[in-house]
Amino acid sequence: MDKNLVNSNQIDVVEQKKLKELIQAVLDKAKTQGATAAAVAGHVDAGLQVNVRLGEVDTVEFHRDKGLAVTVYYGQKRGTASTSDMSASAIDATVKAACDIAKVTGEDEFSGLADRDQLAFDYPDLDLWHPWAMAAPEAIDLAKRTEAIGLAYDKRINNSEGASVSTGESFYVYGNSHGFIGAYPLSSHSISTVYVAEENGAMQRDYYYTSARDPEQLLDIHQVAEEAARRTVRRLGARPIKTQEAPVLFVPEMASSLIGHLLGAIRGTAQYRGTTFLHEQLHQSICVPWMHIYEDPLRPNSLGSAPFDNEGVRTYKHDLVKDGVLESYILGSYSARRLGLTTTGNAGGVRNVFVAPGQDDFNALLKRLDTGLLVTEAMGHGVNLTTGDYSRGAAGFWVEQGEIQHPVEEITIAGNLRDMFQEIQAVGSDVDHRRNIKTGSILLTKMMIAGRSE
Repeated sequence: MDKNLVNSNQIDVVEQKKLKELIQAVLDKAKTQGATAAAVAGHVDAGLQVNVRLGEVDTVEFHRDKGLAVTVYYGQKRGTASTSDMSASAIDATVKAACDIAKVTGEDEFSGLADRDQLAFDYPDLDLWHPWAMAAPEAIDLAKRTEAIGLAYDKRINNSEGASVSTGESFYVYGNSHGFIGAYPLSSHSISTVYVAEENGAMQRDYYYTSARDPEQLLDIHQVAEEAARRTVRRLGARPIKTQEAPVLFVPEMASSLIGHLLGAIRGTAQYRGTTFLHEQLHQSICVPWMHIYEDPLRPNSLGSAPFDNEGVRTYKHDLVKDGVLESYILGSYSARRLGLTTTGNAGGVRNVFVAPGQDDFNALLKRLDTGLLVTEAMGHGVNLTTGDYSRGAAGFWVEQGEIQHPVEEITIAGNLRDMFQEIQAVGSDVDHRRNIKTGSILLTKMMIAGRSE
């Protein structure tokens, strides 16, 4: 990307300083109202998004938002209130509302701030802020050029759902009455496009995108548009296949959602409620013996990184699954106390989860698949984390002898997550770094595929 575009000051240093000072002032207000402990999270967001379709501007959206969330404790009674109005009167009312709620709330023995010795009083700069000085006319031109490249790729592409360019930056502050105030700026930018192709009266659509903290790390618009167009055209001629059991290969986009189901099953909330198929499986084998899944929230310049969690607890690199064994739940302070464990710095969720890749690239995985289904899209919400039952609509490609034969649609893939994670044959080296869950393609020994009946 053009280096001359990278010089924005939408959220300046003065505004950042004022927000940090405001957090401390709100903590002081909570104390004067009798709260025994308090926490305040504040943010400022600014950004631009443009959408074009068929060469015409569809929308141009500027946004600039501020917000404040106040949590107070009276002993182990908890109250929370929030506001987007940063005036003194609105903030006073927000603090009072949080206090009033806490006073009428029942005691919860597990409630409270994270322990002081777990807080990130010293945290690294993770290089997460790379603003993009993109004015609206420039963004519109970039989106139009992106869309036009794909529309010219193949005559069968006769429509578009548009191209989008977005740029945003934020400044986040968290403080609590343990004397902790932490803050960091971050940015996020993306370019995407969606095309529609038609052949013999049947239409297909597909998309592609690039995203990064640093605009210089975005893919070139030709790469984005041509990949979106290629994916769209290759879906033409899709048809169902017969109902059968067969090996299944999930591309990285779909593999990340599969790993997301595992992460949902090991969250502290699901564990203490007993609503997960992996209930009380800590230190038990839950995957194939070579599987390694870990969190690395301190990786510089990464889309998923953060120096501390939503409670100010320091984040750190640690294993979730190693050698197929569940090494850690995903815990904030509350769920950790409920389980008699220690927080893992995951209040607010996971940050930068990696599935250790194998040696096989995508083509090698197709050869290992041999004859089976390549899944490129899944639809519906047929995943039950309590039982592990998995059933989703899917689309993709039928593969024979390691070669793609034809596109597939109108099918359902089904199995049980407990079995599926024990039947992973390989994780590819084709890791998708655009997501918070970073994994290559995942090959499963078998799944049930429901298609047409013979």
